[in-house]
Amino acid sequence: MIVNCDLHIHSRFAGGTSKNMDIEHILKYGKLKGLNIIGTGDCLHPKYLQEIQDYKDSNLILTVEIEDKNRVHHLVLLPSISKAYELRERLRRYSNNIDTEGRPKVTLRGGELLEIVKETGGLIGPAHAFTPYTSIYKSFDSIYQCYGKKPDFVELGLSADTDMGDMVQELRDIPFLSNSDAHSYHPYRLGREFNQFEVRSIGDLEENFEEIKRSIKHNKIVANYGLDPALGKYHLTACSKCHLRYRIEDAIKLNYRCPECGGVIKKGVYDRTLELSKDKKVIHPDFRPPYYRIVPLSQIISLSIGKGIDTKIVESLWRKYVELFGNEINVLIKEDISNLIKVNEKIGKTIEMFRKNKIYYYPGGGGEYGRILKTPPKIRWYKPMTTLDSWLG
Repeated sequence: MIVNCDLHIHSRFAGGTSKNMDIEHILKYGKLKGLNIIGTGDCLHPKYLQEIQDYKDSNLILTVEIEDKNRVHHLVLLPSISKAYELRERLRRYSNNIDTEGRPKVTLRGGELLEIVKETGGLIGPAHAFTPYTSIYKSFDSIYQCYGKKPDFVELGLSADTDMGDMVQELRDIPFLSNSDAHSYHPYRLGREFNQFEVRSIGDLEENFEEIKRSIKHNKIVANYGLDPALGKYHLTACSKCHLRYRIEDAIKLNYRCPECGGVIKKGVYDRTLELSKDKKVIHPDFRPPYYRIVPLSQIISLSIGKGIDTKIVESLWRKYVELFGNEINVLIKEDISNLIKVNEKIGKTIEMFRKNKIYYYPGGGGEYGRILKTPPKIRWYKPMTTLDSWLG
């Protein structure tokens, strides 16, 4: 059977998350989204771990994101509640916040953390591998400088896709995951990126882990679904304050300081992957599944009717589509366009444009999400002043 899985989210026990990110809301909205298995996130937090035990027979898998001493974030999948407690105890001596923060920090290097996770039977790989703040390729130029060996997977992150990942030679023999990193249960966050796995069954926490592990290890990842990388917050190089977009050569000349507002220019994922690529080619290994671009239904509705994504009318139309066609993923990728148009002509036609790859994007950068558009974007690029410009004032 083919299942949709989002393996990286956060609970209310992690910083910057919705207070309603509890198991009840995660399962409820995950079902409406069309997810079959969802990572719990934050499974080393003591209070959340107790909550998870009450839902151990639900469609969940134990996951946690951990920050190491080099500010690299790692996604960890664990086989059982007992192993989560075991990992908690092993990491407590290296962490000051494992009892209070869902995304704990440890004073271990990546390779040391990998070994401990492996000894507890878990899977580990870099989270959002290319982002400019807390990623493996922010701190290192090679995945092996961090781990010393090959991890189980690499999470692409919202600002990258399979094409960008496979520009980097050392990643061409490693499975890719695409997950939402959701901090709220809203349908434009939860499941905005997900993986399709081939599994034999869905069961409790332990069975789900074994099935996902088998799928990752034996090339049973059927597809990765994710945002167009342009929608990610760090796709292009841009100022983190005024979000002016920069070409990398200009950012380097300016020493990554924005002359317009004085803000820090953050190197984008697109430029970072080009930097890491030796042959500047996209070469997919034979086992690599297809990557399908997907846009949250709420964003499509918002664009179609010209109303804010958090307005009641957008939520009402989203619920109508989900109730009629089962879940959001069905609406976006499966349901016949003629049926979608019957509900709302503008929305149905926008979904048709999306499926035909006729949606335009204003690319994200510097911490600002990209936006979907119906017309080609006019990107606000930094324009270096020439000597003549300066003389003319």
